[in-house]
This record gives sequence, C-alpha cells and structure tokens, in this order.
Amino acid sequence: MNSTQTSNEQTSNEHATRVPTTAVDLKLEVVPLPVADVDRAKRFYESLGWRLDADFASGDQWRVVQLTPPGSPCSVSFGKGYTTAVPGSVQGTFLVVDNIEAARAELVGHGVEVSDVFHFDGNLLHVTGTKGRVPGPDPKGSSYFSFASFSDPDGNSWLLQEVKARFPGRGLSSDVATVTELLREAEVGHGEYERVAPKHHWSEWYGAYIVARQRGKTAEQAAMDAAGQVERTTERVQA
Repeated sequence: MNSTQTSNEQTSNEHATRVPTTAVDLKLEVVPLPVADVDRAKRFYESLGWRLDADFASGDQWRVVQLTPPGSPCSVSFGKGYTTAVPGSVQGTFLVVDNIEAARAELVGHGVEVSDVFHFDGNLLHVTGTKGRVPGPDPKGSSYFSFASFSDPDGNSWLLQEVKARFPGRGLSSDVATVTELLREAEVGHGEYERVAPKHHWSEWYGAYIVARQRGKTAEQAAMDAAGQVERTTERVQA
C-alpha cells in the first residue's frame, strides 16, 4: 500500500468515525435524473430489474417516474417538466455491490453496455471520463477500489463500486452474512447488559442496537443507545 493510499484511507476512517451524538437523521431518498425521453428511460431501468414505485402525470406537460434499484434504500426519479437540468448531465452516481464481476455480468445479461472492471491509478477517483482508469480490479482486492461503469440511453452515467467490508463508521451492508454477524454481536452485547439491566424484552435492546450500528455507530455507542432505549421504556412504564 503506497503512502498516498494509506493517507487517504486514514483520513476517510477518521472522518467516518466522528459520529455526532445529536445528529438528526437526513436520509438520501431520491436522486433526480434528467432525461429527454421518459418512456425510453423507464423501459431501460425496468429492464435492469429496478422496481417501479410511481408514474404520476398531470396533463401533457408534467410527469414523474420513480424507480428503485434492487436492495437500495434510495431511488431515482425522472420525468417531464420536472427538472431543467440537461439530459445526461448526472455523472458518476455510485451503485454499491458486493461482487462486481457478478453485478457486471448481470447487467450485460440485460443487454447493457458495461465497461470492463477497473481500478484507479493511486486510488484517485474520477467520476467522469476515463482518466486514471487501470484495467482489472484492485490488485489487493480491497473494498471501495474496484469499479465498472455504464450509462443510460441519455448518457447519465453510473459507477459500480465493490464493497465487501465497510470502513469503520460507514454503516453496514444488508447481506445475509453481515446481518448474521450483527445479530451475533447483538447477542453478546445484550448478554452482558442483561446481567445488570431492568426487566425488559430482548427485542427492544436488539432493535435499538442494530439501528445504531446500521447508522455507523461503534459497538460501544450502539450498546449505549440500546441501554438508553430500554431505560426510557422502563421509566415510561413506571410513570
């Protein structure tokens, strides 16, 4: 690992683990895409297996379509009379996958033209063009550093990014292995808490713990959140 990569990863980790204790949830839910032909864009994204959430119209001058990629908490929307952005001007939006070769093969199977897998020289990311792209996945097989790209019919571009394990503080993936490990982690934490805790149902502690971990908090911070949740419930019951 070169010094630039080490520095970049250390900086990313330092920023990622600074979780404000009073942060209000701000959840990115929808990314608007500018397109020239709404029906063409709808057909394209539906052909990828994206879920159609809405298709609203008001007369001939306004329409909005919303779709959601498989497994994603965030959707995309596009339409007519919806945005003044130039069609195709949204570039380098990330789609995170846990197996980039499998994800690329699936897109190709849907008839999409996808780049070969690549990584960036010195891990210096560029979301437009092909500057700095080096053929092949990240030589070390590290999360975050292997990519593939494709575009929709209007030219809005996407970057597939392989993430097998997240940096500390970046939340957790929702794959079976990660959720299983999280449940086991919660079991251990709850076992320690239960010895000194007031009477409560285990699900309340588990629920608060898992939500905190998914939001990027450490195991210690999540345990504190879970204990606080149980204590607040106990106080309400006793009041």
